[in-house]
Amino acid sequence: MRTPVLSSVAAAAAIGLLASGCGGVDDGGGAGGVDTLTLGYFPNITHAPALVGVEEGYFADALGDVELSTQTFNAGPDAINALFSGEIDATFIGPNPAVNGWSQSGGTALRVIAGSTSGGAGLVVREGIDGIEDLPGTTLSTPQLGNTQDVALRWFAEEQGWEVDTEGGGDLSIVPQGNAEIVDAFVLGEIDGAWVPEPHLSRLVDEAGGKVLVDEADLWPETDGAFVTTHLIVNADFLEDNPEIVEDLLRGHIETVDRVNEDPEEAQRATIAHLGALTGSEPDPEVVASAFDNVTFTVDPIAASLRGGAEHAEAVGLLDPVDLEGIYALDPLNGLLSEAGRDEVEGF
Repeated sequence: MRTPVLSSVAAAAAIGLLASGCGGVDDGGGAGGVDTLTLGYFPNITHAPALVGVEEGYFADALGDVELSTQTFNAGPDAINALFSGEIDATFIGPNPAVNGWSQSGGTALRVIAGSTSGGAGLVVREGIDGIEDLPGTTLSTPQLGNTQDVALRWFAEEQGWEVDTEGGGDLSIVPQGNAEIVDAFVLGEIDGAWVPEPHLSRLVDEAGGKVLVDEADLWPETDGAFVTTHLIVNADFLEDNPEIVEDLLRGHIETVDRVNEDPEEAQRATIAHLGALTGSEPDPEVVASAFDNVTFTVDPIAASLRGGAEHAEAVGLLDPVDLEGIYALDPLNGLLSEAGRDEVEGF
């Protein structure tokens, strides 16, 4: 059973809104009269460049006269729906929802304009599960059906020769639920483990006594363990109509990634503060430090892993075969990198 991001009727209606976009229009605004850019992101460590960039004002400074508006999400399909409906202009997001959105729109709705994060995801299990052979018969969670970690777990099961379905049946019971609910369910013994991103992976280990059974990096030997966990996508019409604004957004993104890598301790402080503002509770600094150790922040989109992820989604029945040619629009990013004397990145 293939699971669409939107119903066909809703998708058609939402895609129809793309021409207008969501950026606010005002004669005194930025390029093309747009005076607002609405940026989406998630309260996860794998979205740290977004958290830091918003908290420290790097995006707002780079956008100049164009106001930055933000919206947060729990998992990728929700952000794609918001991009389709015109609620947001750009968003940090995982690879599989981006591919789903590309497929749903026939390659018209979005473009990947930069990488953000690699790594920081895997399978954490309870005590008593000592090897992969112990997993059949267990109940495992992912953040949402069809999101990046959900596809990773289902692909992993497929590789082991196990049967799973979208109703929680099969050799493994896969039960999607929100990241916060996953931690609670694990503590209560309602699930045996979960395939999750940071900081929830570190929370399950440091706070709930779990252990990492599968580091997703080990499943990507063809890219030396690198795989896209988060990248930056933009509404395709917004990019076409407002290239200078998108370039400014990328300036802020490059600066943020550089700052995060140059001063990880300060980046962790900003991340903790911003997560506290978003959720009402600041995460444990030790958990955040552990999570930062498990991820790599980079503007390289690691394109080979995007194609691999799409193939995995197809193999587990969550995506019809899709042609990804044209999904990347890296010229603005590469122009900025070239200006700075830095290596350009590759798409396909």
